[in-house]
Amino acid sequence: MGFERHSKKRRQYSPEFKAKIALAAIRGEKKASELPAQYEIHPTMLNTWKRQLLENASTLFDFTSVVLVSTTKPSGPPSRS
Repeated sequence: MGFERHSKKRRQYSPEFKAKIALAAIRGEKKASELPAQYEIHPTMLNTWKRQLLENASTLFDFTSVVLVSTTKPSGPPSRS
């Protein structure tokens, strides 16, 4: 009497995808039930993304917590001082 466990990997969604879907839901572009069906996500997941977007929207305008990341590659070996 063994139990078979179907290991199904959880899908991971990019931040861009989450933002796109959450914004569409907030804008009311489609009915609440249409977006999850269209993108094959659970409605609870969409509601979570909407809540996270609304709760964190103000951080977009908080320039005191901005972290700068260099996109240039260093040229050559590091200098020895």
